[in-house]
Amino acid sequence: MITIAAPSEFKSSEVPKNPGVYLFKDEAGEILYIGKAKSLRARVKSYFSKSDQPAKTRQLVGRIRNIDWIIVNNEVEALLLENKLVKQHTPRFNIDLKDAKTFAYIALTREPFPRILTSRKVSRKLESFGPYTDGYTRQDLQRLVVRVFKLRVCRKFPKRACLNFHIGLCTAPCVGNVTAEQYAGQVEQARSFLGGNYEQTATVLNGLMQAAATEQKYERALELRNQIASIRLLTQRQIVDHERLFDQDIIAFRRVGEKVLAVQMGVRKGVLLGKKEFNMDLQPQVEEEFLKAFYAVNLIPREILLNKPVWVDADEKAALEEFLSSKRGIRVTLSVPRRGNRLELVKLAEKNLESTLDEDSALVDLQSFLNLPVVPHIIECFDVSNLGQEHVVSGMVRFADAKPDKRNYRKFKIKTVTGQDDFASVNEVVTRRYKRLMEEKAQLPDLVVIDGGPGQVSAAEAALKSLGLQLPLIGLAKEHEEIYLPDESVSRRADKNSRMMLLLRQMRDAAHDFSVRYNIKRRQMKMREEFKPSKKVSRNKET
Repeated sequence: MITIAAPSEFKSSEVPKNPGVYLFKDEAGEILYIGKAKSLRARVKSYFSKSDQPAKTRQLVGRIRNIDWIIVNNEVEALLLENKLVKQHTPRFNIDLKDAKTFAYIALTREPFPRILTSRKVSRKLESFGPYTDGYTRQDLQRLVVRVFKLRVCRKFPKRACLNFHIGLCTAPCVGNVTAEQYAGQVEQARSFLGGNYEQTATVLNGLMQAAATEQKYERALELRNQIASIRLLTQRQIVDHERLFDQDIIAFRRVGEKVLAVQMGVRKGVLLGKKEFNMDLQPQVEEEFLKAFYAVNLIPREILLNKPVWVDADEKAALEEFLSSKRGIRVTLSVPRRGNRLELVKLAEKNLESTLDEDSALVDLQSFLNLPVVPHIIECFDVSNLGQEHVVSGMVRFADAKPDKRNYRKFKIKTVTGQDDFASVNEVVTRRYKRLMEEKAQLPDLVVIDGGPGQVSAAEAALKSLGLQLPLIGLAKEHEEIYLPDESVSRRADKNSRMMLLLRQMRDAAHDFSVRYNIKRRQMKMREEFKPSKKVSRNKET
């Protein structure tokens, strides 16, 4: 291990050239980042020698005070060790995958008699299938599984068979109507079906239907025929390629400013199961880091199709494939298709990036228009509502990656200002907001927007300066949709229908509506208090 007082003191000659895992630590010894390398010296040196590093990497390097490493025999061993250490320590600068959207899964509980349910999280206590982007399709599929395989849905076993048993939707293991082995068979068929083996399930049911018809059990044969028809109807909507006999994942990456966007789509036995979207801070080898982080917690398919190489050379690609294969137990291949059906699947994944790209393009346009140091992923917008001399309030909305972050909306009752004084009110709420964030050591926004013109902007700027902050700040005036910057006497204008302006107006309108609703609520509370009947009850007798 080596210790440095500042990044400028780093000497690459002190790091070995062997393959291995490196650990960056801060002055307190906390692990900031864990990575693997075919050559530890070359990889670690790259963090300190390049001047055009992404913002997140510059922040990481600025905090490094200790560099430790573990030497291994080859790059595959380095990948396996890195994977284990990241799970163990969860360093803050390693990729923490968070879905841009949360989709639901169909899950089976891990109980002696499993039940079927919907879950929004993958858990060790559940066997999950999905995710499903279309809620109606997921609900139809779940109902179909219950109807065909007759699995229980109850949280606890009832003392007597419930309605589902009497209408033929459950085999009632609660009252011993089936043995554990028989119920396990139902579960295994459901598992196969949810795993994408729709044709196999339909074939099995068709055999049962023929047998029932031969035995003149016509009601049972009719029930099975209806189940087969339901499977055909549901799965026809999702078939991508009937001839694909193995599982695939398709992953597309796109860099936008200081972010990397990713879309993952799973295909199981030719059936498209859903889509997951991610966005990550730009950093070295971010695409490869994503694959390792994603498949540390998700099922690994036989084939992973990518829209671009994520490896430096053929040796690194082979090591990554071997790493994934060792985790899956059988061969896993990575490829970048150039033609045919596989290329069409990759194009489908890239098409699914377009809506997300529109949102992020607005942020990139905003960065360019305002000459901001970074893409403004976190933006906070303030509005003051004063529909009279009383109940002056303010509302603040936060947008994260161009989407409302409603958990971080804030309301302010103006405390130090009497009457209608927008400038003083803006100064108060901006001071209170960022003084609080500084005390909590919470994340500050990349851009602050004030609903108003030069006066409001000056008041907000004074508040930030009083706190020693230099946050990017603008005002957005309603009348002509003009943008005002501190210390600029002339406003800036952009196309009102551009993605950038539509986003700013969306935020401004959200802040305005939020503050007005709070103003109205306070007025209503005041009126209820004024007209509240006295608690004293007259006890005068009638005369």
